[in-house]
This record gives sequence, structure tokens and C-alpha cells, in this order.
Amino acid sequence: PLNRRPRKGGRGALLERNFLTMNIAFLLTPKQDVAFLYDDNTLRQGLDKLRSQGYRVIPVLDRAGKYVSTVSEGDFLWHIVGRTPGTLKAFVPEMAEQARVRDILGEDRNPPVTITATVEDILDRVAEQNFVPVMDDIGSFIGIVTRRRVMLHLRKNRVVEAE
Repeated sequence: PLNRRPRKGGRGALLERNFLTMNIAFLLTPKQDVAFLYDDNTLRQGLDKLRSQGYRVIPVLDRAGKYVSTVSEGDFLWHIVGRTPGTLKAFVPEMAEQARVRDILGEDRNPPVTITATVEDILDRVAEQNFVPVMDDIGSFIGIVTRRRVMLHLRKNRVVEAE
């Protein structure tokens, strides 16, 4: 099982050490295979993409391909209903065509890493997030590393062995 510690000095310890220091490139899901939004998409376009892809959180890029943030279903909801406790903002359907995704972005709760990051660098992040955005050395978005890919690799390579 993955929740057990490797034997001291055993094969599991060596595999774990090698895996943790590996570059994340081998776990990368490339940009062309990732659903994302542009920051100038309308709210309707953003909601349509979230719904059609079945995601709850999605990366947001600018038109130059730079990573901007992530946006969630909750970000759309709070923008539509308003954030003031005890009040509901009136939803006007035209709002979904006028407002842009960039208008609803808050603090980025999922900052990117560069492609030179190691698995160890992102382990805590994948425990908390479904994916980690990855950019190249000049800040362009190149893909994501998903929690699923990390877990599958751990299981496939039996990085952590039973005691």
C-alpha cells in the first residue's frame, strides 16, 4: 500500500528518493490536452467550458499564453450572487455576456511551478489541489501535473513498499 513507509535502505527507499528528485516533465499533461480559459472569455463562455468538460476548476491564460490564475465554479457563483452576506445580487442574463473571466478572478490559490520543479516540490500541492499548473522559463503555460498522474506513477512503480 502507498501509505506505508519504505524499508530503511531497501529498494523502496531508493525508488522513493529517485522519484522525488525527478523532474516533473515526465508527469506533464501538455497544454494541447488541457482545458483552459482565456481571461477575456465571457462568463458564459467560461461556464459553458466548465460544464462541457466536467471540471470544477480550470486554468486561465492570457492571449499571449501566460498563466494568469485558476477559476472555479465557486468564483462564478459568488460573482453572480454577490459576496455581501444577507443579500442576493439580481442576476441579469446579459451580465454573462458582458463580464469577463478576468473580472471574477481572486487571489490565485494554485500558483504555477516551472518545468524545472521536482516531484518533491509539488507533492504537498497535489495533496491539496487536483492539478498544479506548469510554465516554462519565460512564464508561458505549458500544461499541468495532475494528482491522478502522480498517484498512478507512485502505484505503478511501487515507490513506497509494504513494511
